Amino acid sequence: MRTTPKTAGGQVRRVSATRRHRYYERFTASSFVHGELGADDVTAGEDPVVRQAAIDALGDMNGTAVVIDPSNGRILAMVNQKLALSPGAEPCSTIKLTVALAGLSEGLVTRDTPVQLPGFRMNMTQALAKSNNLYFEEIGRELGFERVRHYATQFGLGELAGYNIAGEQLGMYPDQPIPESEGGVGRMCSFGEGVSLTPLQLGAFVAAIANGGTLYYLQHPTTPEEVAALQPKVKRTLDIARYVPDVEDGMAGAVEYGTARSLRANFNQLPVFGKTGTCSNDGTRYGWFASYSETPQGALVTVFFLEGGRPTFGPRAAELTGEFYKNLWGRDYFAVKNQDAQNAPAAEPASNPATAYPAPAAPTPAEQ
Repeated sequence: MRTTPKTAGGQVRRVSATRRHRYYERFTASSFVHGELGADDVTAGEDPVVRQAAIDALGDMNGTAVVIDPSNGRILAMVNQKLALSPGAEPCSTIKLTVALAGLSEGLVTRDTPVQLPGFRMNMTQALAKSNNLYFEEIGRELGFERVRHYATQFGLGELAGYNIAGEQLGMYPDQPIPESEGGVGRMCSFGEGVSLTPLQLGAFVAAIANGGTLYYLQHPTTPEEVAALQPKVKRTLDIARYVPDVEDGMAGAVEYGTARSLRANFNQLPVFGKTGTCSNDGTRYGWFASYSETPQGALVTVFFLEGGRPTFGPRAAELTGEFYKNLWGRDYFAVKNQDAQNAPAAEPASNPATAYPAPAAPTPAEQ
């Protein structure tokens, strides 16, 4: 029997034990590609160093990599754009970031509130680092579907993430919870079941975490002239700044000792904060890793999304992200970027930097 405490501060939350059965899936999709990945991509407006670092990191893995400047929403590189702009897939455990911020925003828990799970206790930092499903199922049930959905849509799920990005399709957030027989809102909050998330939607949301709450429309310049003329476009401002350190602890833990620790096998020169996700559907396995870095020259947001069979999973996406950062480091990208910033003329203050832009027209059903 599950008992619910009256307050969040310091109290222990108890959840009932659920019997789980191990089963083995048969995967039919391939984790690897033949030929050049992203050969048909539109790249003239991308950062060539960032793009090549992402291509080299992906190698022959079937997936996409999206790299974003969280200070303005510019997509610096988008490898395998057909997949990146697709309707998306189940977000797996990356959905836990939205649930964590919802729970914090509602005062349901703090990052230190211990939750009593079957046989052990866990707080939010540990739950994010270890990607504990029972913890987030409980938080989701306590919040209820309406509040869970409210925050998810505020964070950009169910909306186009880009501003007039040709070919972008829409990931959907349902109007109703999945049936209790399939896990209900708890399952939606631990695996994202019933939700489709695109790499761009996830990237825009993580960029808002990285910059303290500004949800930008993502922009993908297609020419050098568009790069020079780019003006940031704000979708909305999220009231999450006070909670970012709370989720950041768990995202750092994922990289240092949790589900994304494979990243450190390739790169340990800079702090990286991230969240993995692994799940499957109809014989295809998904591997997600969304993250942001902290450098003296500013942050980078990355989303690596993989599709395939058994070799495809979230920790593998984290490992490739580490390879991406290693590639940038080996090319002196951060040093060159710092020198460019020092040599650049001082920017004039924007006349209205917080202007919110209306949403571009959504694609028609035929386009979706």
